[in-house]
Amino acid sequence: MTLQSSSPRPPVAVATCDLPTLRQSVLDLFCEAAYKEGEFTLSSGQTSRYYINGKLVTLHPWGGLACGRLLLAQVPAEAVAVAGLTLGADPLVTATSVVGTYEGRSLAALIVRKEAKGHGTQAYIEGPVLPSGSPVVVLEDVVTTGQSALKAVDRLRDAGYAVNHIISLVDRHQGAADLYYQEGLGFQAIFSITEIQSRWAALQRAGEG
Repeated sequence: MTLQSSSPRPPVAVATCDLPTLRQSVLDLFCEAAYKEGEFTLSSGQTSRYYINGKLVTLHPWGGLACGRLLLAQVPAEAVAVAGLTLGADPLVTATSVVGTYEGRSLAALIVRKEAKGHGTQAYIEGPVLPSGSPVVVLEDVVTTGQSALKAVDRLRDAGYAVNHIISLVDRHQGAADLYYQEGLGFQAIFSITEIQSRWAALQRAGEG
């Protein structure tokens, strides 16, 4: 039996269950809602035999809360904010900050614009202004080459923040980890694309049985 991605009813107690159980439920949600196989053209112009849309998980009725819990568990204790490049990181940053409040952690949520605001302060970063040198962790839903999250890192550093770590929900293993290593950034992903593909194939076989 597979998850019904359109249903708001979670398969587990999302707010209170243990993290390994929660992680398995999110993995199944990725397979059911976000992962597709076929012939696809990516935003980079490259073709791919699969496509994964992280927003179908992070904007899901219970997926956002679940992802917030999983990501919060990986955010270093010294961090005072989580941030990410709009649009993919927006729900992650918000969910992780809110979950942090419920668990006694104070994490500001920062959204990094792709282009400077066209009016007012013309800022690249939306959210509370933090002291210079504040440690900030960058979040991303799916990383491929790693350029989007790296752009967020650059904007945040230009604003005076200390950014040394990136956390992604999914790593597609197409160069992001190597790029971050070269830039001296710590990196971890909750799921690898190979794990998602393996679980997706298992669910397909189970559905055909």
